[in-house]
Amino acid sequence: MPLKEDILRLKKEKNAVILAHNYQVPEIQEVADFVGDSLELAQTATQTDADIILFCGVDFMAETAKILNPEKKVIIPDKNACCPMAEMLKIDDLRKAKKANPGAKVVLYVNTKADAKAECDCVCTSANADKIVNLIGSDTVIFGPDQNLSYYVQKRSKKKLITVPANGMCITHHAMTMADLMKAKEMHPKALVVVHPECIPEIQEKADAIASTAGILRYCKASKDKEFIIGTENGMLYRLEKEVPGKRFYPLSEDAICVNMKKNTLQKAYDALRSEKPEVTVPEKTRITAEGAIRRMLELSRH
Repeated sequence: MPLKEDILRLKKEKNAVILAHNYQVPEIQEVADFVGDSLELAQTATQTDADIILFCGVDFMAETAKILNPEKKVIIPDKNACCPMAEMLKIDDLRKAKKANPGAKVVLYVNTKADAKAECDCVCTSANADKIVNLIGSDTVIFGPDQNLSYYVQKRSKKKLITVPANGMCITHHAMTMADLMKAKEMHPKALVVVHPECIPEIQEKADAIASTAGILRYCKASKDKEFIIGTENGMLYRLEKEVPGKRFYPLSEDAICVNMKKNTLQKAYDALRSEKPEVTVPEKTRITAEGAIRRMLELSRH
């Protein structure tokens, strides 16, 4: 594939590293140096000597990479690849919640924009959200922006969670229904159900396991079972099939496609690497404060 070869040549010439989220199209995953979840990738970039980070994901992920790698140039294939859930959290609403709940700590999902991260005490991931909430120093926690992840955390914590916004969601995960699950179970009765905590509560309650994308991969690798219904964006199935050979993976819903993740294409990746645009920047004051919230999460995660 000439385009793939051109990307690999440019990457070497420009001393770039290519990071791809688990939900990216297969051809982008194939040219990436690292494939994983957003925070995992941003942290990985800090351990490379690359001058340029090509982040194949959505905007908040590239921002997180810039927050943790201020000395590197961060570019993204499509500047319009945004996260609708991250856009749902409005700064004014967050500040109102903080004012109405003095003393409450703010824990925000990493799936947020940089300016929101700068307003919180600590960020979390889908893998450690319950742990972070339980360790943070207040009995009331302002949490956002995903209502389904909030449900998952509340079941595992005695603290009072105030979710901002109350109806925040990943539209891809939230759209999966119980009818989708029942259909998948009917088609694959022996398969275990493994879902992401961004799925609706009813699906979480019927799942054999709930985990982040990295957790889904680990669970399926370790399990003695051979068939799995996967409740997350369907790009994850490509990585599962590649890294867990000999097992079968089925989508909980055929429609679980994030159109924003799919805005990134191999051609756009090549164009971005060639022109070094669009570049992702974060104002330094915002970056420093947001980095503090991320570092706080990393510190608490070690407990």
